[in-house]
Amino acid sequence: MKGSDIKVEKLKLTKAWDKTFPKSDKVKHSKVLFVNRYGITLAADLYIPKDAKGKLPAIAVSGPFGAVKEQCSGLYAQTLAERGFLTIAFDPSFTGESGGQLRRMASPDINTEDFLAAVDYLSTRKDVDPVRIGIIGICGWAGMAINAAALDPRIKATVTSTMYNMSRVNANGYFDSADNEQARHDTKVALAAQRTKDYTQGYYEQAGGVVDPLPEDAPQFVKDYYAYYKMPRGYHERSGNSTDGWTKIGCQSFINQPILAYSKEIRSAVLMIHGSEAHSLYFSKDAYRDMTEGSEFAANKELLIIEGANHCDLYDGGEHNYIPFDKIESFFKENLK
Repeated sequence: MKGSDIKVEKLKLTKAWDKTFPKSDKVKHSKVLFVNRYGITLAADLYIPKDAKGKLPAIAVSGPFGAVKEQCSGLYAQTLAERGFLTIAFDPSFTGESGGQLRRMASPDINTEDFLAAVDYLSTRKDVDPVRIGIIGICGWAGMAINAAALDPRIKATVTSTMYNMSRVNANGYFDSADNEQARHDTKVALAAQRTKDYTQGYYEQAGGVVDPLPEDAPQFVKDYYAYYKMPRGYHERSGNSTDGWTKIGCQSFINQPILAYSKEIRSAVLMIHGSEAHSLYFSKDAYRDMTEGSEFAANKELLIIEGANHCDLYDGGEHNYIPFDKIESFFKENLK
C-alpha cells in the first residue's frame, strides 16, 4: 500500500561561496537537497574529489550546535573529500538554509533523524557505495551522531568531535551543577511560563547567541566561543551562535529525552575526539565509558584526547591545527572498507 510521497521543498540557496574557510581546488562543490521522514527538506554542501572514480565511501557531517554548514562541518567535509571521500555537510532542520518551521528549534528526535535522512540520501546516490557510509557529529551534533549510530546499522563508522551531550547539559546544567529535581522543576516552570508568553504575544522570543559584548569576567570557554563565533575566524550571518541564538524554548525536550541511552549497543566503530583543555571533555569521557563498560562491542571504540586543545580548537584547528585529520582519514578508511 502506497503511503505519503517524499517531496523535496524548493529552498532558497546561496550561490556564492560564503564559507568561513577557503575553497579547495581539489574537490567539486555543489548544493543538494534531501528530505527527512518528517517531510523537512535539508540543504547540504556536497564535496566530491575531482579525481573520483567508481563508487566512493561517503560521510555526512553536521554541527556544532547552533552553527551552519558554512562553518566547521563544511571544513571537515571538504578536507575529507580532498582525501578521497564523497562528503556532505548539512544544516539541521529549522536552521541555516534547511527547511522547517519554526526557526531555530531543536529536537533530539528530529535532529537524530536528520543524520538518518543524510544516510538515506547518500545510500541512493549512484556514485556512493551504500555499505560504506559514515557520519561525523561536532559539538552538540556529536551526541545526535551517537544516537543515530545506535539506531541505524547502515552507519558503519562514526566520529564525534568536541562532543556535547545536549540531554545532559539541558537536564543537569553545565558540569552537572543543577543535577537535582528542584533545579529541573524550576527550569520546567520557567520554560512553561515562556511558552505561555510566546503564544500570547504571537511570536517566539530568541535566547541570543554567544554573549556580546563579552564580559571581562566571562568563563574561559565563553571567551573561546566568542573568539570563534563572533570574530571573522568563524562568524556567519546564518549561524544562531553568531547572531540571535535558539528560541528560548528551543531545547526544552532534551530535558527528559536522554539521547545516549542505547550507545552500548552500537556495533559499528566509533572514534571520539576531544581536547584536553576543553570544558566539555567530561561529556566524551563519560559517553565513552558508558558506551564501552560491559559492552561486547567495545573493541572498535576509541577515545582520542588532543593535548592542549580547547573546545573550539576542534572547530577549525585553532592556532595549532589541532584537528587530527590524518587519524580521522585512517579511521574511516579502516572501517569503510
